[in-house]
Amino acid sequence: MSRSRHQIQIPKQVFLLVIPFILLIFLATSSYKVVQPGHVAVAVLFGEVQDKSYEEGLYFPVNPLYDWTEYDARQKTHMEQAGVPSQDQLITMIDVSVQFRLRSSMAASMLRETGTTQQVIDVHLVPKLRSLLRELGKTVKRAEDFFLEETQGLLQVALIAGLQDYLAPKGIDIQDVLIRDIDLPDFIEAAIESKKEREQEVEKQKAELERFRTEQEQVVVEARAQREAAEEEAARRRLLADAQAYEIEKINQAISDNPAYVQLEALKTLGMMSKDPATKLYFIDGDSPMPLPLMHLGEGN
Repeated sequence: MSRSRHQIQIPKQVFLLVIPFILLIFLATSSYKVVQPGHVAVAVLFGEVQDKSYEEGLYFPVNPLYDWTEYDARQKTHMEQAGVPSQDQLITMIDVSVQFRLRSSMAASMLRETGTTQQVIDVHLVPKLRSLLRELGKTVKRAEDFFLEETQGLLQVALIAGLQDYLAPKGIDIQDVLIRDIDLPDFIEAAIESKKEREQEVEKQKAELERFRTEQEQVVVEARAQREAAEEEAARRRLLADAQAYEIEKINQAISDNPAYVQLEALKTLGMMSKDPATKLYFIDGDSPMPLPLMHLGEGN
């Protein structure tokens, strides 16, 4: 009895005022939708997907009973690593990056047929990418051919075309496919490394041979220059000798044509010798019209 005396009774009029106020707040907070930049929202009402999609912006009023699913329509990158068999039955690990966007206009269809963004990627993009990698790998004869620029280019073009054809109807636009890394089986990598080392050694030997050939060419050039210089020196000496011989020839001719020239030269020599008191002169055939003097140098001679 004492507890009932202290209970507070709320008048029915207060309830009638509070309930509409709460409903008003609920309607005010649930009757608008804000979609973030680069996103698209799809509304679901009692399990039924609404065909209209809502791109970035503010929407008011909207049905407060809508349940919302948003998709990020900005460009994304999916990275995948897959084992790719080649015709030699070896498995090569290839890392691939796929750049793509989700089509905003197909958001409702994607939600109805597949699900969320991650489910769309897991259900459509990933299996198709792995399948294409395996199929294209079978066109490569040897595992080491994956390192060839031509092979990688063909793989990239084929992957882009195959993914675009398959994923466009699913709501995925493929922008580009990039081959990031290639890991061959260990024994092939070891063989390739050994081959590179041999090629480097061959190139080193070629460089050494080229250096030796250049040095020999320089030696030949120097030898040719020395020979030409020697030939020029020999030619100069021949010209000098010819000039001296010509001079001697002319002197002898002059002497033979003028005997008095010899007598004149002898007299000049006698004059020079007579100036030295230690010089003794002897004449051969003094009765000759042109005696020849002999010089006697000191008593000991």
